[in-house]
Amino acid sequence: MAVTTHTVTNQVPPLVGYDVFTSDRALSEAVERHIDPAVLPEARRELGTLGQSAGSAQAQAWGAQANEHPPVLRTHDRYGHRIDEVEFHPSWHRLLGHAVTAGLTGAWGRPAGHVRRAAGFLVWTQAEAGHGCPLSMTHAAVPALRTDPALAAEWEPKLTSSVYEEGLRPPLEKAGVLFGMGMTEKQGGTDVRSNTTRAEPVAEPVSGEGEYLLTGHKWFCSAPMSDGFLVLAQAPGGLTCFLVPRVLPDGTRNVFAIQRLKDKLGNRSNASGEVEFDGTWARRVGEEGRGVRTIIEMVAATRLDCVVGSAALMRQAVAQAIHHATYRSAFGGLLIDKPLMRNVLADLALESEAATVLAMRLASAYDTDTEEERAFLRLAVPAAKYWVTKRCTPVVGEALECLGGNGYVEESGMPRLLREAPLNSIWEGSGNVQALDVLRALQREPQALDAFLREVGKARGADHRLDAAIKDLLTELADLEGIEARARRLVERMALVLQGSLLVRWAPPGVSDAFCASRLGGDWGSAFGTLPHSLDLASVVDRARPVAD
Repeated sequence: MAVTTHTVTNQVPPLVGYDVFTSDRALSEAVERHIDPAVLPEARRELGTLGQSAGSAQAQAWGAQANEHPPVLRTHDRYGHRIDEVEFHPSWHRLLGHAVTAGLTGAWGRPAGHVRRAAGFLVWTQAEAGHGCPLSMTHAAVPALRTDPALAAEWEPKLTSSVYEEGLRPPLEKAGVLFGMGMTEKQGGTDVRSNTTRAEPVAEPVSGEGEYLLTGHKWFCSAPMSDGFLVLAQAPGGLTCFLVPRVLPDGTRNVFAIQRLKDKLGNRSNASGEVEFDGTWARRVGEEGRGVRTIIEMVAATRLDCVVGSAALMRQAVAQAIHHATYRSAFGGLLIDKPLMRNVLADLALESEAATVLAMRLASAYDTDTEEERAFLRLAVPAAKYWVTKRCTPVVGEALECLGGNGYVEESGMPRLLREAPLNSIWEGSGNVQALDVLRALQREPQALDAFLREVGKARGADHRLDAAIKDLLTELADLEGIEARARRLVERMALVLQGSLLVRWAPPGVSDAFCASRLGGDWGSAFGTLPHSLDLASVVDRARPVAD
């Protein structure tokens, strides 16, 4: 039936068919900056290919389908046998397979591996964020396993493989595996030292020392169809790290009772379950009583992924907002040409670029892997995790508003971004945990502060607002009175000073000037769109504009 009531005009075409990597100038410049010229051509090719895939209609459809059809728990088969399997939509497996093939679990053994992987993670997360959880945990498990050379030799080649094989089978039969993590329990949450899960040594181990049987539970266990999990449990010698495979070497299923899946605000494509162990076979990783020390490098790597993931969500939200304003007309002209809308978009673009530049700087420190860079990461990772992940939700919310009512409709994709936005601030330690971790490093590891100050000091003298902010930060660091109560304020300033330093060194003058004026100089309101009108806002927006084919 023909519709004659009106003609559809002034509707924005979808942002599709574009290269997510090359159209992101802040990210592509960071890759150029942090990767050795000898490796750079190969890295650019692989990231360009991934960027084209991420911006394709196919990947966008996979992302939508994986969230519209969330995972389903099957505790038993038709005959009543316990199977504890989670069924995912085929699009989930396509997303995971594409990511693994692109090397998003293989950073540890290739040149510039961490920068290449972080850039790829930032690109591919824009297609769909939920499947980033098993990718992140698989990537991050490597340094924990390296505390036990025998375990690392057995598992690392499969963890870093570019082959994705779904389904539960003996790990030795698979070309690639995925890992999960189980730390928190009902009674303690982040306070893992209060864990009650018990680990009893096996009296007659089959494969040598280090075999245990676990009894207890985990309150949050994401990606429960992974091939193995690193978990914490109380051994005779104290809290200890263990590797729990889903399938035992003889092909039988390990005891891994999934009680239910969490009904989460966002992250709907990814399964997060409550699991129970009852005589569950496990292998010890590291020494008894040193579980936190063993698993802490895994936690640090996943915290960096929280920063990268939040930067990805912000970038996609800002790209959608600028794309919309580029094509949508109102009150006699394009939205992007309206001074107030330009102010809002520039403000959002500043936040996005600052997050991207910081995330990639942290990834480059992993690649350099010197004593200086490790000390820098000790403070910079929790500070960045605290601040960048907290900025994600307001940025995505404001970007959604730029689309008006269209942004509030599910088909726009913006509601999915908004539901996902708070997640990275909660996972791997919420805001208070990160702030207290910064205080702990300041008090116990003075070399970390020295490295941090040397990093921000590289831009000293280039901008008077940055210089003043560094001076104020030093004053605050010198005053330990009531330090815990003002930890959030301190860590926020540390993160902003670090971002400002990086932008002053590497971003165009229009970007660094606007950032320093607003975030460090105080010439800013309480909402986005309150930048000083005298700044070159048009250049900031133009730099962040995505370009579709």
